[in-house]
Amino acid sequence: MIAPKKAKKRSEGGGSNVFSMFEQAQIQEFKEAFTIMDQNRDGFIDKNDLRDTFAALGRVNVKQEEIDEMLKEAPGPINFTVFLTMFGEKLKGADPEETILNAFKVFDPEAKGTLRKDFVTDMLTTQADRFSPEEMEQMFAAFPPDVAGNLDYKNLVHVITHGEEKDQE
Repeated sequence: MIAPKKAKKRSEGGGSNVFSMFEQAQIQEFKEAFTIMDQNRDGFIDKNDLRDTFAALGRVNVKQEEIDEMLKEAPGPINFTVFLTMFGEKLKGADPEETILNAFKVFDPEAKGTLRKDFVTDMLTTQADRFSPEEMEQMFAAFPPDVAGNLDYKNLVHVITHGEEKDQE
């Protein structure tokens, strides 16, 4: 009788560890991503699921080696808990500023450090958690674009992650 209780407690502790790393909203977003990737809905992400996911994203000629490498990163079959743990390990110790900057850099291949105001507005008002016109107005009031209409996202990210530091100087 004692052993099963211990085992149960241990598995709960091991499972809750990874879930405590993220906020509930983040876990929900990871769950949605997992569900999208689990193409055959068997509760695990396998080679075929990855290949189908890449195809859905427009990459049809993914090498088998690339898929094998991705699967090797997992300690075993990839269920949701393993998926979450893998993201937790990748994000652990990641500097929030660097993480957010990298997200912006995806849209700035020339690494100019700025993005067009109209592009930023379009992205933030049409994708995922959409910004309202009022929120866009507030953002551009706090971070006005330059005369050419470019937003300095490096400054924006710095303030998001470190707070406004002008007062302390």
